[in-house]
Amino acid sequence: MDDQRDFEVVVIGAGASGIGAAIKLRAQGVTDFAVLEKASGVGGTWRANTYPGCACDVPSALYSFSFAPNPQWSRAFAEQPEILDYLRRVSADHGVDPHLRLGVELTRAQWSDGDQRWHLDTTRGRFSARILIAGAGPWNEPLIPDLPGLVDFPGEVFHSAWWDHTIDLRGKRVAVVGSGASAVQFVPHLQPEVTALHLFQRTAQWVLPKPDHAVPEIEKRLLRAVPFAQRALRGIEYAAIEALGVGFRNPWILRLIQRVGLAHLLLTVRDPDLRRALTPDYTLGCKRLLLSNTYYPALTRPNVTVHPHAVREIRGSHVVGADGAESEVDAIILGTGFRILDMPLANLVFDAEGRSLAEHWQGSPVSYLGTTVAGFPNAFLLLGPSLGTGHSSAFTILQAQLGYVSTAVRRIRELGWSSITVRPDVQRRYNNEVQGALTGTVYNTGGCSSYYLDSNGRNSFSWPWSTGRMRARLAVFDPSDYIVRSPADRPAEMT
Repeated sequence: MDDQRDFEVVVIGAGASGIGAAIKLRAQGVTDFAVLEKASGVGGTWRANTYPGCACDVPSALYSFSFAPNPQWSRAFAEQPEILDYLRRVSADHGVDPHLRLGVELTRAQWSDGDQRWHLDTTRGRFSARILIAGAGPWNEPLIPDLPGLVDFPGEVFHSAWWDHTIDLRGKRVAVVGSGASAVQFVPHLQPEVTALHLFQRTAQWVLPKPDHAVPEIEKRLLRAVPFAQRALRGIEYAAIEALGVGFRNPWILRLIQRVGLAHLLLTVRDPDLRRALTPDYTLGCKRLLLSNTYYPALTRPNVTVHPHAVREIRGSHVVGADGAESEVDAIILGTGFRILDMPLANLVFDAEGRSLAEHWQGSPVSYLGTTVAGFPNAFLLLGPSLGTGHSSAFTILQAQLGYVSTAVRRIRELGWSSITVRPDVQRRYNNEVQGALTGTVYNTGGCSSYYLDSNGRNSFSWPWSTGRMRARLAVFDPSDYIVRSPADRPAEMT
């Protein structure tokens, strides 16, 4: 494997997506494949993100593959070290590790009509593949804001996704830029250690109580001994979050639920000025739903100042807010999220004519079923455009996609097709359907600006229906949706 360069399938990324893809390939007898991973180990975002308090905001029983349940979760909402251990164990137990090529970063992938293969340039030389599966995911590349003066800041600066554990923040004055999912988790851990914490909040977030708790040993024993019990728990939790999902399609329901968030804020933040600054002015669910029992209490401590403004610039050692107020700090932590819709992978994958995926998209990612893109034969995206939800587990989405991709790969191999490419008209009709259905959802009507909206103001992230409907759509691979080519580059019989 170490010397092999040409494969039937190449998978990009060894996070949950890449591991899942590799397992599905092995299950259908594909052994001629490699998983290219730029880092030194598996785990994806759960390997990279090690900030204090990093944890899942989806119940643990759902945040796993259904074919690899984990009866040993220590908490109802698992934390980063435990999730990483789970992914490492699944990779090893399901035979993925021998297929890994670690420390190999993709720099370019281009389809060739001549030999009907993908040709990949990497930091470790060239590879080729008949089929390309992109599992880099949307939570791969941190978003670094273009703040004037940031490069000249004399203190420490790092993004929460690249947490620098060598820096001792105890007793320092720290600015946190951003108040999203990561900041909500690490701020409560950071607050007791620092002399002063300045939180720059561009937009107030809805934060609901987190129903987290340690899993009792007796429950773990039951889940180990009775597999049906774990399936039942997974089913109950799935039904609960799908019920919540109804609200995302009917925003009036979420306006009722947000009363819980207001009560949570009222009970934990007694200062009326601070409470006013932390009160959102949009409908719950318009942005990512956040859960925490410790975030609001941390913001009430004497050493914390909440600035309800974006950062305008960095001037020497001072962070200047949009209101002109200055705060002198020793360190800046960027809790500014990820490049969700302008993912770097789009600049690395090219069609036969040399046009990149980013050039095709022009700022608005489109695909068919979040999985295939017109003009890119034998290429599959995992956790692609218009599949995101505000409530469900990424594993639910991923497994639905993996079933679709597995069927497509099997048909390619069994019927001897050289390539399949989704028809542009099929992709266009599908995306028109998605955009039409999004018009009444909270994602589009909730009154906020979120990462769901791309640079053109279009919602390229969200799935407008239930995950049950998603699973049903992805359960059927219809060859008539595709331009199918035989080895002689003639349309093959689509049977």
